[in-house]
Amino acid sequence: MILLTALVSASFYRLVLVRLRGMVISEVIATFGIGLAILELFRYLGFIGFEYTLPVFWDESIPIGGTYLDLQRLFILLAGGGLTGVLWVFTRHTRVGLAFRGMAQDERTALCLGIDSDRMATLSMALGGALCAMAAVVILPTGTISVDAGYDVLLEALAVCIVGGLGSAVGVIVASFILGLAQTFTSAYLGSHWMMIVALVAILAISAIRPSGLFGRQKELEERI
Repeated sequence: MILLTALVSASFYRLVLVRLRGMVISEVIATFGIGLAILELFRYLGFIGFEYTLPVFWDESIPIGGTYLDLQRLFILLAGGGLTGVLWVFTRHTRVGLAFRGMAQDERTALCLGIDSDRMATLSMALGGALCAMAAVVILPTGTISVDAGYDVLLEALAVCIVGGLGSAVGVIVASFILGLAQTFTSAYLGSHWMMIVALVAILAISAIRPSGLFGRQKELEERI
């Protein structure tokens, strides 16, 4: 399943995103639209309303300070930390990873050094798809799988990208924590039905105060003209 997701992600790049290279906003809109199209395809096929569950890896809990923590969530935390470490090593000590960083920092200079931009972009999409599949494998057993929930996930992902800043990995991580905590407090004090409004308010607020995002780079003057 992980390999299949990686192949599908790479195919989406070759068929759609390759025509939008360099237009960041267009790329975000296109990927968002693809996500909606996939969800609508599931709706057309009759999957809407169905819920599925995956077996957990460890169906046990351990007491921590008077609170019980299930081992599945602890495994999610360890898996996330492990993948982050692997990615850090990959992007700094492998040729492909260094090529990824070079393309992200300055694509024109990377092209002058002989890096194939389309090949690197395809591999990057494949890697992103594989990471999403890995996240699904370890996170989904904690709840039910519902196609309807995909719309909420898409909106939250869009909010994280906008708040953190497009092109900033650190911004995405920080924005994820900020929005996650904000939704948790909103659910606790106002009710769970207000949680989705947090993402919308965050998008509106960051667009008005800092359009480039918390860690996004300000547009250069030549790009504004």
